[in-house]
Amino acid sequence: MDKKIRTISPNTFEPENHWYEKSLNATIHPMVSYFLNLSSDRIIKRYCHLNPKVNSEDLKEILSYKPKHYHLSGADLLHVTTEHGKRQMVIIENNSCPSGQKSMPLLNEFKEQGGYRQFMEHTIKPLIKKKANNNIAVIYDKNYMEASGYAHAMADMLDKKVFLVPYYNNLDKSHIDISGEYIQLKVNDKWIQLDLVFRYLTQKPWNRLPIFSKTKIINPTIVCLAGGRNKLIASKAYSFYNAELSEKNLKIITPHTIWDVNKNEIPLWISNMGGKAVVKIPYSNAGQGVFTIVNEEELDNFMKMDFDYDKFIVQSLVGNYNWSSTTSEGKYYHVGTMPNNKGLSYVLDFRMMIHATKNGYKPISIYSRRAKLPLKNTLDEGKASWDILGTNLSYKKENGDWGSDTNRLLLMERKEFNNLGIGLDDLVEAYIQTVLTSIAIDKMAIKLLSKKGTFKRKLFKSLNDDELLIKEIL
Repeated sequence: MDKKIRTISPNTFEPENHWYEKSLNATIHPMVSYFLNLSSDRIIKRYCHLNPKVNSEDLKEILSYKPKHYHLSGADLLHVTTEHGKRQMVIIENNSCPSGQKSMPLLNEFKEQGGYRQFMEHTIKPLIKKKANNNIAVIYDKNYMEASGYAHAMADMLDKKVFLVPYYNNLDKSHIDISGEYIQLKVNDKWIQLDLVFRYLTQKPWNRLPIFSKTKIINPTIVCLAGGRNKLIASKAYSFYNAELSEKNLKIITPHTIWDVNKNEIPLWISNMGGKAVVKIPYSNAGQGVFTIVNEEELDNFMKMDFDYDKFIVQSLVGNYNWSSTTSEGKYYHVGTMPNNKGLSYVLDFRMMIHATKNGYKPISIYSRRAKLPLKNTLDEGKASWDILGTNLSYKKENGDWGSDTNRLLLMERKEFNNLGIGLDDLVEAYIQTVLTSIAIDKMAIKLLSKKGTFKRKLFKSLNDDELLIKEIL
């Protein structure tokens, strides 16, 4: 793990340091380019044409939403269908510290900083106070490739030096002081007050950054607790917002979800879903803490494990039509990739990344990932269901660093996009679902803070009564 604070100077951005090699020279697919250049008005007209019960003014208001806290968001979605052939984009989770830039072909080949600069210009720049002594940092604990890309783009935009700061969980934190009104950074034995921090902390950020600070934090810790890093609260945020959306004939679509589940209750809920389900530790990320269970052996293995937290989420499992969860809402199953030359199709998911602008949330990056093993009509004995259903590319190395299995990364480029089996309307649906979930989390974050910006601990505890989590929050 790199523990060195770096000072990033302007005019030092090198594209090969901030994109995967396979992304660097990829040419964006024309349909994806077309989608990213669509105006909100055209998206609204198209969506309302296909969903005539949705009022265009309602959708315009939603897509124009200006978040108070949630400025950069990434949703993971599955492309599913029902036994009646109704295809949908279903939300798996929303991520308040999303990756995506390093996997995104350039929309404009003459703008070599791509989404890094777009985010800085349209989201960060309006939040910077107009004074000469701004001290700004990018703080990270994972994904140096993207974290450094943001720092370089920020240095170029501001034409001044930016700090790039490692800040790992359970490691030395003596270089950062969060005890005062502002976050301070120790550089060359001098303490420097930070005015703005772009946070790329993925592991329990609430145990290292305060909920309230006069240092502007993007995204702030409250967003993680309100659903961006807390799947349990996210499920409740979606439910609350869906109640608002019902009269507008819109809905956040997720698998059937049971929250606040104690470990000893999990077998009962899995049985209720036909013996197949997904169990999640609510506060994990990067594919960690997610367990697909399709048989007694996988359930037994799960029940033997020890966990740090008391509460779990159980969701209906989306698999093949012959082996998906059965719920009162019906059965979803994966559309999957187009069959390859061997006739094999794979589970895939989509990451839709959006950012806050003066005109509302806009898409900034899209990529896809596939599972290791193909999706078949029957489950092979001895094969782990996660290898068939799990799509996350991140894995933890023995030394604690993170790696990424880029062989399963599917880009929005000319060749690979054609294998995904999606069209323009699917991209529009994914975008709208991502906006809806981001608004739901932003609204929850607003609810969890008082007018003075203090954390409503009692309200949070009533929504998420997990003592171990509450003890971790600064």
